Amino acid sequence: MTDRTPSPKGITRRHFLALGATAAVAGFPAIVRAQNTALLRILLPTGPGSSVDLIMRSAQGALSKALGGQPTVIENLPSAGGIVGTSAIVKASPDGNTIGVVSNNHAVNPSVFKKLPYNSLDDITPITVIGGSPFVFVVSPKLAATNVKELQALIKARPGELNLGSSGNGTIIQLAGEMMITEIGGSTRHIPYKGMGPMITDLMGGQVDMGASGLAAVIGQIKAGTLRPIGIMGKARVSAFPDIPTVAEQGFPGVDISGWFATIGPKGMPAEQVKRLHDALVAAFSDPEVKAGFAKRDDFLILNSPEDSAKFLSSEQARYAVLVKKANVTLD
Repeated sequence: MTDRTPSPKGITRRHFLALGATAAVAGFPAIVRAQNTALLRILLPTGPGSSVDLIMRSAQGALSKALGGQPTVIENLPSAGGIVGTSAIVKASPDGNTIGVVSNNHAVNPSVFKKLPYNSLDDITPITVIGGSPFVFVVSPKLAATNVKELQALIKARPGELNLGSSGNGTIIQLAGEMMITEIGGSTRHIPYKGMGPMITDLMGGQVDMGASGLAAVIGQIKAGTLRPIGIMGKARVSAFPDIPTVAEQGFPGVDISGWFATIGPKGMPAEQVKRLHDALVAAFSDPEVKAGFAKRDDFLILNSPEDSAKFLSSEQARYAVLVKKANVTLD
């Protein structure tokens, strides 16, 4: 098909394409600046089926539209608690065509790993904290527990026998699960997986007994009855399941944790690229259809500034250092 896009006077189509974004500086219309045919890679240090994966795929089309039609691709790079994926983000070119979406793990890792191949705060460019997701503690339907007190009784009656699944060693999912077990007392065996998908599959099959999860990742299984919710792990109940009480309501106020997801780029991204991506992300996640999906999953939006994102990530890293010590999370 012939491209009939009109070129500015005196500029051939070849010159027009070669000039790209530089044309905007010379006074061409703003729409030229918005057009970008380079592929935007969105790297996720989590596996398919995770809350981060679900929320980014729900907004992928709206993001491409907000970027003037720029094509996007989502790449899952799970393993080592998100270290592999985050390493790829920080090593990418800071040209604005590679970004990543990290979760709580990004703030947890400095406290649970003795050495990281990057600095979690200094080697990134914060763009925006997109939002968050409630956590829920679930058990296999084969386990005879319907609430926290019943789960507590089972764990204490079978010390060290029941399995606690997680999406990997040192992840926020392990930390949330260990926080739960520490609060209710007793001991379990930690079974780390390479991502949420395999963990959820084994939870449904009874190969693992229990675990924490972002609500978005297990909402279908809870509705189908293939996983049994024990309690919401945050401050408030969720609208999708108003009958599920919080863990705190059941007598254990020390359990208070929720997930979040933040967009970052490699260190050294130009300010104009940061603004372009920030504005596009805000527009994409403000899309009515995307917002409706968030509300359906009880996710919540934040969409703060790059400066506030940097402050948030720093404060979360300090907060998790305390929680990791309290929960006594150790690597296998």
